[in-house]
Amino acid sequence: MSESIHVDVAVLGGGPGGYTAAFRAADLGLSVCLIESSETLGGVCVNEGCIPSKTILHATSMITEAQHAQSMGVSFGKVEVDIAAMRSHKVATVEGLTSGIDKLAKARGIQRIKGTGVFKTKRSLQVTGDRGTSVVNYDHAIIATGSQPIDLPGMPKHQRIWDSTDALDLTSIPSRLLIIGGGIIGLEMAQVYASLGSNITIVESAEQLVPAADKDVIQPLQKSIKKRYDILTRTKVVDMVVEDDGVVVTMEGKKIKGNQTFDAVLVAVGRRPNTTTINLGALDISLDSNHRIPVDDTMQTSLPGIYAIGDIVEGPMLAHKATHEGKVAAEAIAGIRMSTKPTLIPSVAYTSPEIAWVGLTEKEAKEQAIEYDLGKVPWLVSGRAQSVGASNGMTKALFDKKTGVLLGASICGENAGELIHEAVIAMTLGSRAKDIAHTVHAHPTLSETFAFAAELVEGSMTDMLPPRKR
Repeated sequence: MSESIHVDVAVLGGGPGGYTAAFRAADLGLSVCLIESSETLGGVCVNEGCIPSKTILHATSMITEAQHAQSMGVSFGKVEVDIAAMRSHKVATVEGLTSGIDKLAKARGIQRIKGTGVFKTKRSLQVTGDRGTSVVNYDHAIIATGSQPIDLPGMPKHQRIWDSTDALDLTSIPSRLLIIGGGIIGLEMAQVYASLGSNITIVESAEQLVPAADKDVIQPLQKSIKKRYDILTRTKVVDMVVEDDGVVVTMEGKKIKGNQTFDAVLVAVGRRPNTTTINLGALDISLDSNHRIPVDDTMQTSLPGIYAIGDIVEGPMLAHKATHEGKVAAEAIAGIRMSTKPTLIPSVAYTSPEIAWVGLTEKEAKEQAIEYDLGKVPWLVSGRAQSVGASNGMTKALFDKKTGVLLGASICGENAGELIHEAVIAMTLGSRAKDIAHTVHAHPTLSETFAFAAELVEGSMTDMLPPRKR
């Protein structure tokens, strides 16, 4: 079957950014066609990433919580894990969300075409799917094609060698699991499989885990996992050979040089934007050095009427960044500049303890020669952290030395991913150390540690010794 349609806005990609852009454009009265190759909307985040990973992380974290409770006098007996039931819960969670997204699309009258779209001209897309080829003519287009995992050069294809999607399938629990990449995805999957009984080895080429974060911020996490995982930083995998009894991996680094055999290998070295298969040549749009599409502060590309959002543009590959950018693009197309390209994007690692940061890290401030005052608070001073057994944590905040305005914050500890948003709002409002320090925080709470960091800088901290006067 072949058909041709015309819409105000064509959205290529149905992930968090794409479907949000489509929904916002429809809400603003525009006719919309949403093109997605998968059966369900939601993209990698809902189907293969954020949602399934957090579902499984929560399930496996209860194993650790049960063990932790014993130190507080609460015992549940031997913990038993039903992998099939856990997998079914994950599937049900994803299906519930994708079903909801589909209903929202239908309720908005959005035309949805299942298929692979490529640009045919500057104002048309050709979509090929199970039902044939369609041509979508549009006045505006939003490109939201997302990203895919990076493969290592020469990496063999085998069921023992996983990407993050494979790891979330929970088809087997390897006795020996190697994780290549000590970033957020690698550490989250390490936590899942360690809880399920795997012996974990993490290889990271950089000097530290989570290279984007400050080294002192990840120390509480490092302290928590160093006895449970074999962590090899400044180490590279140079070869992998699949044999009958496992994957023989050759590594080179400061602590190791030689071969080890693993039952499975998870490759989590990052993702690359999906920009090379959609025929951007038809639009005369050039990519940057990272194969991403340059955009302005409304997410418009160099070609008027064509917008790009999410993982295919500059910035961290995060769903919440993509959703905001989707609204920016849709509103720009509708002629209302209510939003702008996001500059404050919080990052969260859902490890135990969690790590979260926003704005400038301390190492970025030093690299940029920005003068700052630092408030750093160990969670040992927090009554709430002590009472719930979460004293292995730290909060730090950087303030402009001249103005006192908050430049960035980092937290490592229980619920850091929730706590960081106080800093996000404070930075959005241009808050100073004095503003935060004089804001009354409930006691005892973990959020008090953010106020403590400001108090240290402002000079009113009483739960720690004051900074030594210079």
